[in-house]
Amino acid sequence: MHLAKTFLEEIDNPSLTVNERASLRCRVARQLEEAGDYEAASEALAELWQGVGARPMLEGLDDETKAQVLLRVGTLKGWIGSASQIEGSQEAAKDLISESLRMFEQLGKRNKVGEARSDLALCYWRAGAYDEARVTLQEALAEFDERDVEQRAIALLRKALVERSSNRLNEALLIYKNSATLFDEINNHYLTATFHVNFANILNQLSSVENRKDYVDVALMEYTAASFHFEQAGHERYHACVENNLGFLFSTIGKFADAHEHLDTAQALMTRLKDNVHLAQVWILDENDKLLHLKIGCRCLLRQSCGCAEACCR
Repeated sequence: MHLAKTFLEEIDNPSLTVNERASLRCRVARQLEEAGDYEAASEALAELWQGVGARPMLEGLDDETKAQVLLRVGTLKGWIGSASQIEGSQEAAKDLISESLRMFEQLGKRNKVGEARSDLALCYWRAGAYDEARVTLQEALAEFDERDVEQRAIALLRKALVERSSNRLNEALLIYKNSATLFDEINNHYLTATFHVNFANILNQLSSVENRKDYVDVALMEYTAASFHFEQAGHERYHACVENNLGFLFSTIGKFADAHEHLDTAQALMTRLKDNVHLAQVWILDENDKLLHLKIGCRCLLRQSCGCAEACCR
């Protein structure tokens, strides 16, 4: 968020060209997307895009900048459409992203082709087209080289998400295990947090499905790492959700003092955010250390974030 603020302050610099200013707006919008602030991301693109029902304004831009704007608007349209359940939004997002992909191909920008394919796959995943998403992500990964560390990481997280959604849990687990060293190279707290929380989610799920109690301890370590990195990223809502997951998981193994600590943190964070919807979903331990309440749980919110699950997406 600090980086986005810095970029915003630069946008009015009179020495910027039209293309430089448009590119900077795309960078700001991407930073705000990562923070889950889609309204602010849309505002950052205001001179280029008037909202979900509109086509981006590309007049006066060179081809590479046009492609950047198309990709950013298409991706943001997909996020907004998913969050607000806007009918037809994923098809509209796919059209814009595909247009940007073709332009990047013509320009020979392989890493941007890969990024566009990865974002396209996310639209397929949201629509439940898992086979198409899987193939598109494999094509995306083929476009990246050793310098494209973050983009490869994002694509791998999305690939694991597709496998989990397809109920191929062990395939998803293998992707996380094989990707762990890649995430050690990344200097991005949000992306690292997304890896850890989704790795923890799959371990937690497999611990029940396959009766692997040893996975619970590993899941606790992964959730703890996710909590730290979401806090460092300044993403309080996802930080609160992970704390809620930690509190729940500690309570299931009888570590009630730890459970209380993490649930109290989750409640305090949601209260500060004035997020009454998700505050009502925080688990509570009564005086007998019995878990109370919860219709869905914050794990559902995290699935929409990593993408990550959709949290792994950015």
